[in-house]
Parts: sequence; structure tokens; C-alpha cells
Amino acid sequence: MQHNRIEAAWKGPPQCRHCGIRDLVLFADLKEEDFALIHLPIDEQSFLPGQVLYHAGDTQPALFTVREGLVKLVQYLPEGTQRIVRLLRQGNMAGLEVLVGAPYAHTAIALQPTLTCRIPRPVIERLSGETPRLHAQLMRRWHQSLQQADDWLTELATGNARLRLARFLLQLTSADGNEVVYLPTRDDLGAILGTTMETASRTVAEFRRQGLIADVGDHLVKCRAADLENVIGGG
Repeated sequence: MQHNRIEAAWKGPPQCRHCGIRDLVLFADLKEEDFALIHLPIDEQSFLPGQVLYHAGDTQPALFTVREGLVKLVQYLPEGTQRIVRLLRQGNMAGLEVLVGAPYAHTAIALQPTLTCRIPRPVIERLSGETPRLHAQLMRRWHQSLQQADDWLTELATGNARLRLARFLLQLTSADGNEVVYLPTRDDLGAILGTTMETASRTVAEFRRQGLIADVGDHLVKCRAADLENVIGGG
């Protein structure tokens, strides 16, 4: 289950003003007077690996900012298999579709210990209607989400397993410039790359043998980005 690290009715405006990742999140451009418009509680919630932020089809009127950790967005196919359509990192938003009255399109599940801010939809609607600064940020977030989805589809749904894995690892390293990245389980990796878990596992083992990645911790690997680029360049 999720854990509230602070009371549900915490004083959102002061906390938001001094947020450690303020420059990355939706409220980055807000001014002092904008925070006076926030009258509903913003909940800080933490999730352990495997815990669900929300399920596809849910209609709870809130969206989430990822403050720490990693979240996967999962689409369940009719035959019972799953496809991971995106990974969300620090500063990313989940559930933007609720702003247009739609239910959640995917199931959001924490991959690592994850800290989020759960923002009620009425907070966003009021701020967006009363300050152009938030409206502009929302448009950037929509565009960012669409771009990530396009990149995911283009790079991880074409080519053989080696190419897909190399592209995926480079996506992770380019996100924050850190060559140490989270390597999902073979089940999740297969769902990300659109391959069987056996193919995903064999390809990871091959990358290890070739020195393209090296284990540095639990589900953490260090990538040799230049060599991964060569894998892509060589086809």
C-alpha cells in the first residue's frame, strides 16, 4: 500500500515553493501570488517497488509528479500480456489524461522506491484558468509526453533485440547524463522491447559478455554509451 509521508492536508503552497526539484515540475514557473490559488490538499505519497499508483480505467481526479524513483506505465493487451509504453523519472508527470476528463489510460507501477506528489485536478484547472504561466507549462508537458511516446515507439518497436536494447539503454543514460542506469527485470525488459523475456535475457547476457554494460548494484548497470552508439551505427 502507499504511504503518506505527511498529512493529507499539508500546506501545499509553502512546500511547492521550496520543492527541491521545482525547476523540473509543473509548478516551475508559478509566482508567489499563484500559490494563493491552491486551496485543495496536495498529497506527498511514497510507493515501494511493485506498488500501483493507479490502474487503467480508474477515474480518480488527480495527476502525479514523480519526485524520486522510477515508474512504469503498463498497457495490458487482450490476450493477457503486457506492454510497457513508457518509463517516468524525476520530474515526469503521470495521468495528464484526467485533465480532459478521461480515465487513466495505463496502469502506473513503481519500479523503485518512488516519491510522488498527487495533485487534484481542480487545482490544475483553477491555476490553468487564472495564470497563463501554468497553462504554458501544461502545453510543454503534453508535448513532452507525446515526444516521449513517439521516441519510445520509433526506437523500441523496430529493429532486432540488440538494437532495441542499445537504444533503450541510451534513452536512460541521455535522460540525466548518468551512465549508471536501472536495468528492469527480464519480464519488464521483454515488455519494454516487445520481445520474449528469454530473448531479452539472452541479449542482456550478450551485452554483459561484450562489456557494453557492467553490473554495479541491484538492478543497476553502468553503460558504455559510446559502444552502445556503435551497436546502433553498425546495425
